[in-house]
Amino acid sequence: MKRTVKIIFNTLSSLSFSKILKLLKLTLPHPLFSLLALYATAKSFALAQKEFPKTSATSGIGNAYRHALWTCLILMYCSKVSSPEKALDFCLRMTNMHEELFPNEPLEKKMDLHNNKVGMDLFMELLPGIHRQFFETSFFHEKLLEKLKTAKIVRNIDEHFDEDLVYLD
Repeated sequence: MKRTVKIIFNTLSSLSFSKILKLLKLTLPHPLFSLLALYATAKSFALAQKEFPKTSATSGIGNAYRHALWTCLILMYCSKVSSPEKALDFCLRMTNMHEELFPNEPLEKKMDLHNNKVGMDLFMELLPGIHRQFFETSFFHEKLLEKLKTAKIVRNIDEHFDEDLVYLD
């Protein structure tokens, strides 16, 4: 956990002034959501590192898991204090902003955004069957491990993968 916090701190300290302003514009109006999203970020990093030590920080299958888990966790935590609709809106804006603040190559960006959407869709799919106050990380962990069995390698920016997780070879 200590390592994860250090990574997050170093990442934030690398931002330019204009990027910090963009981040503040999203986070200041939603301080509780922002703290919960930060916690979700740290937890998703730690869980992905534990489960996929070699690929969680690369563009491999562990990264696909981490991004989908990240959005599930943001939604889970934020839905406990607000409506799932508000949580989804914040999660989408936060994860899209992440890709803007920390730009990747186009194929990596497509992969990250796609896996973020898979996680959001998974949460919203599970939502009607479970009261949002009773969600636990284990609900997503099992489902995401199932999805990893059918994960696809993305090679072209024009490819579409529906609900499959994607990663780079």
